[in-house]
Amino acid sequence: MKKLYITVLALLALGLYTFETKAQQDAQYTQYMYNTLSINPAYAGSRDVFSFVGLYRSQWVGLEGAPRSFTASAHSPVGKKVGLGLNITRDEIFIAQETYIDVDFSYTLDVSDEGKLALGLKGGLHLLDIDTDRLNTGPFNPGDPQAQINIDNKLSPQIGAGVYYYTQKFYLGISAPNFIETEHFDESSNSNNSSATAKERVNYYLMTGYTFDVTENLKFKPAFLLKYVDGAPLGADLSANFLIHEKLTLGAAYRWSAAFSGLVGFQITDQLMLGLAYDRETTELQQYNDGSYEVFLRFELFNKKKRMISPRFF
Repeated sequence: MKKLYITVLALLALGLYTFETKAQQDAQYTQYMYNTLSINPAYAGSRDVFSFVGLYRSQWVGLEGAPRSFTASAHSPVGKKVGLGLNITRDEIFIAQETYIDVDFSYTLDVSDEGKLALGLKGGLHLLDIDTDRLNTGPFNPGDPQAQINIDNKLSPQIGAGVYYYTQKFYLGISAPNFIETEHFDESSNSNNSSATAKERVNYYLMTGYTFDVTENLKFKPAFLLKYVDGAPLGADLSANFLIHEKLTLGAAYRWSAAFSGLVGFQITDQLMLGLAYDRETTELQQYNDGSYEVFLRFELFNKKKRMISPRFF
């Protein structure tokens, strides 16, 4: 099947998964500015209210076995200094499925009249499943022992950390969601001859953004995300969003040597926000898919006294 063959070649070429993976990257989102907790535990509690975000991403639509991701996170301040959060992420990439369950803790220091510095820790579990029994069509031979590489719901621990500085208009964060480089082995091999099928690598993130008041009813926020993992290309996202009348958000983004994106968001009520994003590849892969889609929903719980007069853009 030509479609399946193209998918496998694309995934192998991009290094998401190979039978002896050199580097494995965490999922990356176009609307990362609303999904900060998944990569930086210091973000927990920073919005000063209980905040829930659900985000779904379907990548390279039209390619069989292309990546799909779903993440749900909730966080809230606990007292004046402490923030707690919970993040659950599910990734599906061709023959592989991953689930992340993390608990986040942050402690915030007042470093100036307007600035706050949060220190965060993340701990949790990673569940990995690789099933090569799905390679039953196309150029693969189901009876080939070289293709029988399986990892059955393998659990591994995760420990990460982050730093997050922010004011009402500016933020800067540095983080590593997981410091533990776990090697996953082919469970179908003999213990004496098994080789690593997949290896977790440390992913480092740097993100920053600023909100400019263009007019009373128009705000402009450029944002930047840099991602580094050993053995993979450096990832960089640059986005620019406009907030109109504190209701409608319109923006565009560029992922270095990968894609252009369009973003739109709407503050349905004071508590509920809906956002959409569409990516179009700039690589040769664009001729084999219809782009990538994201949708997110944010719900925040606060009383009228606590409501922010001018809600933060991040």
